[in-house]
Amino acid sequence: MRSYLLRCELKTPSSIEKTFSLFEDPRNLARITPPWLGFHIRTADVQMKRGALIDYTIRWLGLPLRWRTLITDYTPPHRFVDVQLKGPYTLWRHLHMFHETPTGTVVTDEVRYVLPLGPFGQIAHGALVSRQLLEIFVYRQRSMAELLGGAIDVSPPRIVRAQPISRRQAAAFRYS
Repeated sequence: MRSYLLRCELKTPSSIEKTFSLFEDPRNLARITPPWLGFHIRTADVQMKRGALIDYTIRWLGLPLRWRTLITDYTPPHRFVDVQLKGPYTLWRHLHMFHETPTGTVVTDEVRYVLPLGPFGQIAHGALVSRQLLEIFVYRQRSMAELLGGAIDVSPPRIVRAQPISRRQAAAFRYS
């Protein structure tokens, strides 16, 4: 299977504690997600921790999609990982990292993902999915900057083709 890696960084003047706290409340995800995705959390009172399950819906091309993520790593205030258990991707593993510097906090997003449907998924990636993901993460960076008091530096999202992986490797990668 062809896998992709999306990566971006934002440096904010905010402290690591304040920056991480934005992500501790899953409801804030709606604040940093573009409105056109119609993001809605369906799980009530989620407490962020390892093993937490979060159910939500998004709209893609007007169609409602259910998505379930599992928090597989939770190390406040430095990192956490969410993986898709149910949703549109064969693999979706999102690593969120927070690094404190003398002038603020660097927020790094790394998403490794695989689309379903083999060659058709690759065509969809080239025609639509990659562009939409880049738009989502640009919006996310702008929203985070507004909520955290600005941005000192921004490394915009970019997508690279990662090494191919097997289904077995994709399943193992979810929980690594």
